[in-house]
This record gives sequence, structure tokens and C-alpha cells, in this order.
Amino acid sequence: MSASPIMTAGGDAAPRKPIVSLQRVSKTFANATVALKDMTLDINSGEFVSLLGPSGCGKSTALRIIAGLSSPTAGRLVWPDERPGAHDHAISFVFQEPTLMPWATVFDNVHLPLKLKGKSADASRATVMEALEMVGLERFATSYPRELSGGMKMRVSIARALVTKPRLLLMDEPFAALDEITRFRLNNDLLRLWQEFGWTVIFVTHSVFESVYLSNRIVVMAARPGRVVADLSVDAPYPRDETFRTSHAYSDHCRSASEALQAAMAAEGDSNH
Repeated sequence: MSASPIMTAGGDAAPRKPIVSLQRVSKTFANATVALKDMTLDINSGEFVSLLGPSGCGKSTALRIIAGLSSPTAGRLVWPDERPGAHDHAISFVFQEPTLMPWATVFDNVHLPLKLKGKSADASRATVMEALEMVGLERFATSYPRELSGGMKMRVSIARALVTKPRLLLMDEPFAALDEITRFRLNNDLLRLWQEFGWTVIFVTHSVFESVYLSNRIVVMAARPGRVVADLSVDAPYPRDETFRTSHAYSDHCRSASEALQAAMAAEGDSNH
């Protein structure tokens, strides 16, 4: 069976090539909660994949396992391109809250991952400023978090994730706490950066509308136990804008994703009997 093409950030068809694979991954916590059960999923290079599902379905747990912040109870995580024994997966993680250091400037917050790698502020200045420029905050390098809006704080958090030039960007509901206008704006900024730099993105969300707008692939999960129940392709071309948001294609994709999510929630209810 030949590899099927995917639409990558640049919009070109490319052969499927997993950057990371979850192979029958299960996770049971100490309190006996089964967060994931036999989850199998390939994430292909250059994709924008949304993990969509109800609360408690293991979306964030899967993300944390991929990030190396948690270990699976069973199954394994495979990095097909990586040489044996290597552990530099070039991953960055954007959490739901900006998690900025309130006593540090915007520059120092973004510099932190490089500082942890032993790189001084002077040696990192150009790289940090480039990351801030990517998110439109280069004029706020000397500001403090308390002086920023919620959307600006999230931009700083994204700049901090980008400063290490990751191959894989993991995002755990980063825009959930923001108002709709700010959320739409950051959605557009994120897609622009993804297209420009060609990362692979795994994005956790509860929002059908956000998942359809951003993704070329939506993985729908059900809870108890957490597992994949649908894998949907969103074949609309990039770049996407307000024209796409108001199109019949967008409505159709939202309907399909919503139906899959409803089925996932019904499956969760069935599993409780």
C-alpha cells in the first residue's frame, strides 16, 4: 500500500511521514483512573492536527506523553526519524495559561529556554528579538507581564516556545481563556507562522469551530477510557481567513466534526454502563 499524500503547511501534497507515533499507548493514574487505553496515532511531518474531545478524554495526557512530561503505563512512543539513543525531539509546549515569570521582562521570559541551555542574554538577543517579532511584540521586550493584555501574554508564551526553533509545537488549549476577537486574531497569527516555518503542530481544543478553522486533520477522542474514535481530514486550502469561516465548506466540516464529537460523548456514556 503506497503512502497517501497530505496537505502540508505550504499547501503542497507530500508523502505521509510520521514525526511521532503513539503505538497502543495506555495511561492509568495512581488513583486507578484510566486516562488513555490502547491509543494508536501517527502524527505526520508538517501537519496541523487538533485533538478534539470532551473534558477528561485524555487529550492533555496524550500531549504530555508526547512532550516527555509523563510516561505511558503501556505501549510506546516512537520517533521514526530519530537515530537510536537520541532524545532531542525539538519539541516546544504552549500551556493553557501563559505561565510567565511576573518579575521578569518579556525579553527575559522568552530568553528562558535558551538560558536553560546555557546561552547568555547577549548571545541570544537576536534570536529572542526574532521570536518576539514573529508574534508582533518586538516593541514590548522591556515590558513586564502585568503591563500586558491576556492576548499579549499568550503571544509571549508562544514566542518563548518558538525561540528554540522546534520541529514539533504542542499546544494545550492555549486560547481557551481569551475573548473571541482575540482568539480569532491569534488563530490567524498561528496559521501564518505555521505556514511560514512548516512546523508540525498538535493542538488540543474543546472547540469544533477552532479545530476546523486551524487544522488539516482532526482527531476526535472519547473518554473512559481515553481513545481515538474518529480521524477527520479538513481538506480546505491554506491560507484561511474570514472567507473560509463563512463558507459552506467550513459549515460542512464543522457539522462532520460536531457529529463525531457527539458520537464520542455517546460512546463515553455507553462505556459507563
